[in-house]
Parts: sequence; structure tokens; C-alpha cells
Amino acid sequence: MLEHGGRLRAAAQAFGIPLSDWLDLSTGIAPYGFEVPAIRADVWTRLPEAEDGLETAARDYYHAESLLPVAGSQAAIQILPRLRQQLRVGVVSPCYGEHAEAWRREGHRLVEISEGEVPRVLDQLDVLVVVNPNNPTGRLLNPALLLDWHARLAVRGGWLIVDEAFMDPTPAQSLATHSHLPGLIVLRSFGKFFAMAGARLGFVLADAVLLGQLDDALGPWSVAGPSRFIGSVLLANRQAQCEQRERLLADAERLARLLTSHDLPPAGGCGLFQWVITEQSNRLYGFLAERGILVRRYRSPSSLRFGLPPDEQGWTRLSSAFAKFQEIRTWAP
Repeated sequence: MLEHGGRLRAAAQAFGIPLSDWLDLSTGIAPYGFEVPAIRADVWTRLPEAEDGLETAARDYYHAESLLPVAGSQAAIQILPRLRQQLRVGVVSPCYGEHAEAWRREGHRLVEISEGEVPRVLDQLDVLVVVNPNNPTGRLLNPALLLDWHARLAVRGGWLIVDEAFMDPTPAQSLATHSHLPGLIVLRSFGKFFAMAGARLGFVLADAVLLGQLDDALGPWSVAGPSRFIGSVLLANRQAQCEQRERLLADAERLARLLTSHDLPPAGGCGLFQWVITEQSNRLYGFLAERGILVRRYRSPSSLRFGLPPDEQGWTRLSSAFAKFQEIRTWAP
């Protein structure tokens, strides 16, 4: 299993700090969410049903013609490579590691490429996978560029898979409205923006034929009834979504300023995290963890991803830790 953020219990054990004393900035999940509706008793006692309003609410939210709810976008990442055989697959990297691993696991010919290499190799690929905004770099690609790549793939029956797990703060950049086009597959995560990662809910936006194949592969009742109920309510709450989006974008800018003020200027970011390239990543990761602050560490390139603090206490705690680290770094021989 690949390493992921959010492994708070493992960090608590490794650093000997009680679970309740941690500030977890490792996941890129919104640290504050929506008012969760009370779940009716029958939602727990009945099997999930597709006619409960979730698909309608999701189509309205994403402005998509057709979609399929899944148990988090991770479920689709694992299943999509099983729908076709012996493909030439390109993954724009660095990005979320599960994409390359899923295609490699199913025996496809995989190449991890940079964004700049795409135009040169695209006509040799059957599938191109792009994370947009990228994780962990925060890089946001222009929709027109992605649609051009899709057109070059689709004419040969190829796929462009765009993982938009972090797109909700910037919905105008989404390809969701184009997701009905054959060969274009858009993945969306519910848990990150809505701060409901534990619900394990996501959506695949694509043409109806492909969604039918994916639905058959997943089998019945792939999303739990309580998750479907909560999703249908929160996806329809436009006012709360607007407030969440404004707060996340403001806090992302605040985090970028805080990092810069402590000589850790972000190399990229989005509405849910900031990414810092630094040769001090291992040292800073350990320094913060020893103080009960967990961030996401990457080894290539040497970098750290910082999620958003949940409250003013968290902001103060992070700022104080940065100040102490800067002091030690300045006076170190």
C-alpha cells in the first residue's frame, strides 16, 4: 500500500504524542465543513436505492449530463484499469501515486511523464491520466489544453482521465460540463471540499456507456445509504458551498503568506493546500511532528504539503513552530 496523509494514529505512536494533541495538516481535506443533517432511521435499515435524489443533486452541482456515485474516487481509480487490456498509459507526474500503481498493477504499459512531454508522446498513448489541480504541486492546467489532449486521444478511441479531487474551490476550471464526450472521464471527490472524507463518496463523470461498464464492475450497493443521504443534502446546499469556497480560498492565501514570511515560499498550491520544495523537508517534517503537527512529506522532489489549520489556535500553533524552526535554522552552525 502506498503512503498517504492522514495516518494520525501511526504518527501518534511513532512520536509518543496522544492522538488528541495533534494538529493534522497532512491530508488536503477541508478542516471545517457543513452542518451535517440528521440521518433518518430508514436510511440505516434499507438497502441503498438509486432513486434517492443523489444523482440528481450531483448532476446539478457538477453541471454534468451523466455520472456514477462511487465509494470515493479511489474506487474508480482502482477499477478503471480493469475495463480494458494491454494499454499504453501515460501519467503526468509527480501526482497522486495511486494512479500509476493501479494501471501498473493490472499489467498495462505505463510511463510517467512531465507536463511538457505530453505533446511529444500523446499520439503513442491509449490513456493519459492528469490530476488537476495537481496533487501535490497544485498546478492547474487550462481546460482548453486538456480538451485538445482529449480530442487527440478520442479520435483513436483513447481516454483522457482527469482527476479533479481538489477542483471544488475553483469550479470554473472543471471539465465536468464536457464529461459527456466519449473518452473523457472526470473523477470528483466529495470528501475533500465537504470535509466528509469518512463518508467515502465520489463521482465518475463520463458518457453513459462507460458508466454502465463501470457500474457493472463495481456491483450493487457500492455506496452506503447514509453516505448517499448526506451527499444528496450537502450537494444541494448552494449557500453553504459558496461560504465554504470563499473561506477555503482566503485561508489558502493566508497559509501561503505565512509560509513565505518564514522563508518557506510555496512552489504551488490550491484552495486546500500549499506545497513547499525545500532541502530541509525531512528536518522540518520531524521538527513539526515532534511538536504534534503532522504534514505530508514527499521525497522526490524533497518537499512538504501543508493543509489548512482548522481554527485560530491552529494558526497560532503553526506560526509559532515556524518561528522556532527559523530561529534554529538561522543560528545553526
